[in-house]
Amino acid sequence: MTQIDLSGCGTALITPFSHTEVDYEAYARLVDRQVEAGIDVLVPLGTTGETPCLEDDEKIRILQIAKEHSAGKPIMVGGGTNSLKHTQRSMQFLEPYGVDAFLIVVPYYNKPTQEGQYQYFKAVAESTDKPIVLYNVPGRTGSNMNAETTLRLAEIQNITAIKEASGNRAQIEEILRNAPKDFQVLSGNDDDTLWMMENGGAGIISVASNIAPELMVRFVRAIQGSFFENAHRLNDMLTPLFRNCFVESNPIPAKAAMAAMGLIENEFRLPLVPATDKTYALMEQTVRDLGLL
Repeated sequence: MTQIDLSGCGTALITPFSHTEVDYEAYARLVDRQVEAGIDVLVPLGTTGETPCLEDDEKIRILQIAKEHSAGKPIMVGGGTNSLKHTQRSMQFLEPYGVDAFLIVVPYYNKPTQEGQYQYFKAVAESTDKPIVLYNVPGRTGSNMNAETTLRLAEIQNITAIKEASGNRAQIEEILRNAPKDFQVLSGNDDDTLWMMENGGAGIISVASNIAPELMVRFVRAIQGSFFENAHRLNDMLTPLFRNCFVESNPIPAKAAMAAMGLIENEFRLPLVPATDKTYALMEQTVRDLGLL
């Protein structure tokens, strides 16, 4: 397995649509914008990318564009489902198109036990030599991966990191205290970034950095450099964006903000629909307050 550093600021990339089709030209521009801002890791085909609504040929082209425009940045690809066989097939299908690591979510809807989660991820890891990043997001999956299970999985060679979006501070702190030295703990919530990185977290997989990549890079660099006064100032500045990105289901508010900035069309595939007028106005004001509009 090739070791890969996933620390710093990664962006969970949105997928732009135009007239119901993926807008590949806009996607390429968005990736270029991320790279120019100094983002460390590109994360296509995640929840923020509306991946359940993408066709296989669309996923391939999205990965190809991400790779072509990545300037050598690591590409962490969402590949998880709620079926072991489907996840393994998805990984085998996507791997030839520029995958550096796989982001695999805790199986949703099934509500597996902790032992079921362990055996599932162990089997996933054994089916590839690519690094595996666990993704714990109980608000979407209906199941939490506890610290004990995470730490058991961290002993498997190619399970190299976790994106922790549980919001359970005690659980995350236990992982940070007891994980192997080379196991990276990444925040899955923008508003948890500061305290997690101050306590040993390696970085963030961000929604907000779709909108404000330069500010997010400055924020993460300040924490990494122990410039904590600046980091806290930037955190205070960015907190309204962090909060407002989730006033409706992600990525609805993020896309509203990016549409207001003229970066994309405000378009989705069902079952997601565009933001309400109230949310659109809120996001427009949020980016205006950050000097992005």
